[in-house]
Amino acid sequence: MLYNVNICARMVEEKINLIGFGSSLRKGSYNMKLLLECKRLLADRANLEIVSLGDFPLYSEDLDASTPEPVKIFKEKVKKSDGFIISSPEYDFSIPGYLKNALDFASRPPGTNPFSGKTGVIMSASMSMLGGARVQYHLRQVMGYLDTRVINKPEVFITFAHKKFDESGRLNDPSALEFLNELLSKLVNAIIVEKSQKVDL
Repeated sequence: MLYNVNICARMVEEKINLIGFGSSLRKGSYNMKLLLECKRLLADRANLEIVSLGDFPLYSEDLDASTPEPVKIFKEKVKKSDGFIISSPEYDFSIPGYLKNALDFASRPPGTNPFSGKTGVIMSASMSMLGGARVQYHLRQVMGYLDTRVINKPEVFITFAHKKFDESGRLNDPSALEFLNELLSKLVNAIIVEKSQKVDL
């Protein structure tokens, strides 16, 4: 599809705004380190705000009438963002409870889903040899329901994560960094094109 090159170039200069979340709630989370690595790699191309999901209560339909303040803030940040990055560990072959809880809150009540139409990427870091692969498959299903566009390739799984980050928290695996850079570049480029098409309309 054709798009206005001048508009795209101008948007590169302005930077895009991304929201990052999903890391485990523990101190020293490998997925938080991965999000921070994304922030460093994106520094000249995008603003990445990393948010915590630790203050969310458990979702109940009874709360739909009065959205808790941490949820309200999260949904507003998602709404204002141009796209998202989820970096999550794998719990029991699937999505951690705190992350699924946040996504359940985001999609409710009906008509208030801030993720609709957003483009994003999913990644994971784990001490296992699979690198959290199974959580990604389940997250892609959920984000499909939330009406997002998830860029599928390349897949970023940080296997044996306890060996892949140095003492300063930097990712030190060349192959992983290459895939991560490629995925982030695809995200930025996709969002720039989408924004230019909206302007042209």
